[in-house]
Amino acid sequence: MARQLDEQIAGRFAVGRRLRVLDVGMGRGAQALRLARAGHQVTGVERDATMIAAAREALAGQPEGIRERMRIVEGDGRDTGVHFLPGSFDVVLCHGVLMYVEEPDPLLAGLARMLAPGGLLSLVVRNGDALALRPGLHGDWAGALAAFDTVSYRDRLGLDVRADRLATLTAKLAGIGAPLHTWYGVRVFTDTAPDTATPPDDLEALLAAEERAGRTDPYRSVAALLHLCGVRG
Repeated sequence: MARQLDEQIAGRFAVGRRLRVLDVGMGRGAQALRLARAGHQVTGVERDATMIAAAREALAGQPEGIRERMRIVEGDGRDTGVHFLPGSFDVVLCHGVLMYVEEPDPLLAGLARMLAPGGLLSLVVRNGDALALRPGLHGDWAGALAAFDTVSYRDRLGLDVRADRLATLTAKLAGIGAPLHTWYGVRVFTDTAPDTATPPDDLEALLAAEERAGRTDPYRSVAALLHLCGVRG
C-alpha cells in the first residue's frame, strides 16, 4: 500500500515538493512517520490513547528534523473541521478507519474539505465485494454464503464492523468533489495468513506478487482491502 501511495504522490506533485499531509486515524503512526522521513509536513489524528502513546514513542526516537515535521493531534476524524481550515492539506490519508464508522458520509465529506484543489485523498477500506472469500478459503461454507448478501462482518479482533463496495464509494467520492482517480487491491494472496505469521524468506517476491495483483484485473477485485485514490477538483 505504501508503494501504491508513493506512486500516486509522485505522479501528482513535483519532485522534491514538501507536502502538507493529514493522516486521520494514524494508529501507531507508521505511514505518518514514513512520510515525515520523506520530508513532508505531517499531522496525525488519533483518538485511541494507546495508539497515541505508541506513535509518540516512535516519534521521540527520530532525529530532530523529523520530529519537527510531525505533530500528533488527539481527536476523532469526524471533527477535522474543528482543528483545521478547509483546503489545508495536499494529501489526506484515512486508512483502515471507515470499517469502524457506522455512517461514513460525514467523515468522507470532512476529509474532502481538508484537501486543497488537486489534493489527493487516500482511503483503505475493507472490500465489501469480496467478503465471502476469506470464509470460503477457510472452508466455512455457511459463512461464505452469508457474506454474499451483506457488508457487515466480524474482524480478527472480534468486532462487528462494516465493509464498503467499490461502486458505492466511487459514487460517494464523486459527490463530495474528490472523484476516484485510481484504485488498487491490497492483500490479494495473503489475507488468510495469521497476524502472528513471520515474514517468509522470499518476502520481496511475495510483495512483488501482491503489488502486481493489486493493480491487475481480475485479481484486485477480490482483494481483502481496497486502496482508493480520489483527487480534489
